[in-house]
Amino acid sequence: MKLPARLQGVVFDLDGTLVDTADDFIALVGAIRKEQGLPPLDDDTVRRRVSDGSPVLAAMAFDIDAGHSRYEHCREEFLDRYAQSLGLAAKPYPGLCELVATLGKSGIPWGVATNKYRRFAEPLMAMMPFEPAAHALVTPGDVTRSKPDPEPLLLSCKLLGTPPSGTLYVGDHRRDIDAGKNAGCPTIAAAYGYINSGDNPHDWGADAVVESSEALARMIEDLIA
Repeated sequence: MKLPARLQGVVFDLDGTLVDTADDFIALVGAIRKEQGLPPLDDDTVRRRVSDGSPVLAAMAFDIDAGHSRYEHCREEFLDRYAQSLGLAAKPYPGLCELVATLGKSGIPWGVATNKYRRFAEPLMAMMPFEPAAHALVTPGDVTRSKPDPEPLLLSCKLLGTPPSGTLYVGDHRRDIDAGKNAGCPTIAAAYGYINSGDNPHDWGADAVVESSEALARMIEDLIA
């Protein structure tokens, strides 16, 4: 599939694509590890795992694995504490507020499809200075199957009122690109996001790859022109 000749909608992944939330998680993981008497982790080590979500980040914070008897308790504590510090250091990636404004002026609806729970995604988006606001926010609770299944993207397109073939999906994880492709959406891989060590966005099969959020904004603006 190619990038659409006529752009009708844009859907973004949230963490690591639209909003840089890494510093929130770096601070929380660091605070918990300090309380537990554990050595600090390098910031970049945490940053690269943000897209893996709370199961991995909680395990890093408490230095336990998913099979540990206290794992679920620790994960719930991690999520509760994240809710208290949500968005304190998060910020839109450079150029994306301007891109959203351009989409609005051009009458192109936009949305977010994320594996982040709505209890976190909704207030986080409300804190961000995007204007116009997203026309759709799809989270795991809105679907029966999360990414890489196409259901979140198909629901996003339904809410935006746009066909998948004309709706661009941008994400920083292989599952994002797989979800977009499975839904019939053209895709862009955000190589500036939270990429695991040894992973290469150029191998994901996206229709395009961008190395910075500014490059993403230029690419989408060119599709509007």
